[in-house]
Formats: sequence, C-alpha cells, structure tokens
Amino acid sequence: MQLKFNRQKSLGESLIHKMIKLVLLVFVIIFLIFLLDKFNFPSPKKNIQKDITNEIIKLK
Repeated sequence: MQLKFNRQKSLGESLIHKMIKLVLLVFVIIFLIFLLDKFNFPSPKKNIQKDITNEIIKLK
C-alpha cells in the first residue's frame, strides 16, 4: 500500500507566497513606469492659442 502525500500549505506559507508575488508585482510596475519615463514621446512645440471671442459673442 502506498501512502498519499497531500501536504496542505499552512496559513503562514500561503501568506508569504502571496506577499512575495505582491512585492514582485510592485517592482515590475515601478520598473515599467521608470522605463516609460525614459522615452521621449512627441509633444507640441508651441502652445495653441485660438481666439474664441467671436464664438462667445455668437452664443449670447
């Protein structure tokens, strides 16, 4: 007869594994944010200034 080895994890072990996964996930998110910050995304060179006084007068 062969014994079955079904060892259940204790509450402490499962919490430790969840905490390790959470810490790794936080580090990955921080690393991705750091990488995105290093990229130079295109942005407008000058501010857009549009005269809307005529449009305001038409609304009255």
